[in-house]
Amino acid sequence: MVWGVERAGWYPEGPPSPVISHNLQALASCYQPLPLFPGPQGPLEQSSWVGVRVECGALCHGRPCPFTGVSAPSFLHCFSLASAAFNLQVATPGGKAMDFVDMDESSARWVQDFRLRSYASPAKLESIDGARYHALLIPSCPGALADLASSGSLARILQHFRSESKPICAVGHGVAALCCATSEDGAWAFQNYSMTGPSVYELIRAPGFARLPLIVEDFAKDAGASFSASEPGAVHVVLDRHLVTGQNANSTVVAVQNLLFLCSSRK
Repeated sequence: MVWGVERAGWYPEGPPSPVISHNLQALASCYQPLPLFPGPQGPLEQSSWVGVRVECGALCHGRPCPFTGVSAPSFLHCFSLASAAFNLQVATPGGKAMDFVDMDESSARWVQDFRLRSYASPAKLESIDGARYHALLIPSCPGALADLASSGSLARILQHFRSESKPICAVGHGVAALCCATSEDGAWAFQNYSMTGPSVYELIRAPGFARLPLIVEDFAKDAGASFSASEPGAVHVVLDRHLVTGQNANSTVVAVQNLLFLCSSRK
């Protein structure tokens, strides 16, 4: 799923999202909902957030992809922190509803209440104009591995944010969404950046590892980025210029706090 802000934006994971790897064949629209945050109140005027969620209806190596949806805890923290400064609007590939995973009793109640809100209805990611937003936030969303990682619409938005050095934040599996931002000659928009994301040691412990369409750590290193990671499950965040990345869902709060700091420094 991905979230965006007219001044800052964010993308979390979810159902069909725009991430599709070379070994992934889409059976249905896999998307990640994108919460949009139009104009923040207070110090960050004229700012809004956009979020994208992915719901996977795809095949990984010929079998159903085991990584789907948006992490409920990560989304909850992203939304709670961002909504304190911004008005929120949700956008997803095709405008589809978000699909939450990893819910516990607390987050399940929060999600139930969230679905009743008017801003829970997503706009279409394909119609999002990156020039209207000043920041981008992508919560941890396993579904991003299935379609956001290869989304042309998200790639267009990321290329704009990269060229304008606008704040970008991606957390956990949401970091995979950054992989779609490659040019026609194969150059990655984030080569020479320092970043983090799910480590191989974290991924190998998850069911379905052998069918992963993409391993962010390998992709980042091969594409020319500097990748680092801490212990599995540890809070680890990397800030390089206008890019903030968090290793896993546990890193959500610290990552988003850094994003908000970047946004406030650009007012």
